[in-house]
Amino acid sequence: MDVQQTADWINVLGDFCGMRDVPALTRENLKKRYGWEQADVMVLYGGSILCGAEILAGAMREKAAKRFLIVGGEGHTTESLRQKIHAEFPQIETVGRSEAECFAAYLWEKWGLRPDALETQSTNCGNNVTYCLRLLEEQGIRPASILLSQDASMQRRMDAGFRQACSPETVLINYAVYRAKVVATENGLAFAEEIPGMWDLERYLSLLLGEIPRLTDDANGYGPRGKGFIAHVEIPREVREAYEGLCAQYGDLVRPANEAYSSENAEKRMNSIL
Repeated sequence: MDVQQTADWINVLGDFCGMRDVPALTRENLKKRYGWEQADVMVLYGGSILCGAEILAGAMREKAAKRFLIVGGEGHTTESLRQKIHAEFPQIETVGRSEAECFAAYLWEKWGLRPDALETQSTNCGNNVTYCLRLLEEQGIRPASILLSQDASMQRRMDAGFRQACSPETVLINYAVYRAKVVATENGLAFAEEIPGMWDLERYLSLLLGEIPRLTDDANGYGPRGKGFIAHVEIPREVREAYEGLCAQYGDLVRPANEAYSSENAEKRMNSIL
């Protein structure tokens, strides 16, 4: 196995999935790119690792948006988030709490900041989008611009979900909560720098590998030619080649969808609550 080639392939997938439309979430960068200093709404998604709270806190202090939301119920990444928050702040009780509630408690404990609203019922990228838009509508908010921050592995899919659900006039600003670089070392693969709350390398690779089939617009993907959950995503040749090269080595890590967190089951749980 060529370790350097493997690291390069992982970084190709990471760069593709982890979209960032501005170099940092500052009013200056937003003004330079879009002509205004504040997005109408910023949303942090609960599938993010712990450093997502730091990104949100920085944006709140910078006043990079007029309103701030955290979206996330319970999904395949929730238990990891609960454990990491409780380990850092044992006084925060996370058992049974939604991703949004966990992040909100962490945000208050560490920075003394509170978001404007929480969405606590969504279970996957699809209803992250629909439940977020439903919450905004219920509050009478019709944003012309939405700043999206999600785990880097899922940022491109989040963008495609919003492109599917929103009007073409809505400005979407992507800012993945981290940019991870994998390097080849004498002992194998490693992250170039420490990222708070980061997945272990195998989990990160599994998340990236799971995204490419979902983003692929064919009968098996989530795009218009498949399940219709997201807008069309064009996958560049180098991304496809990196995916195929990694699958030859790590095909068993490709993450299948978990039906327990499907939108249908989420709606059943919500209806039972209501």
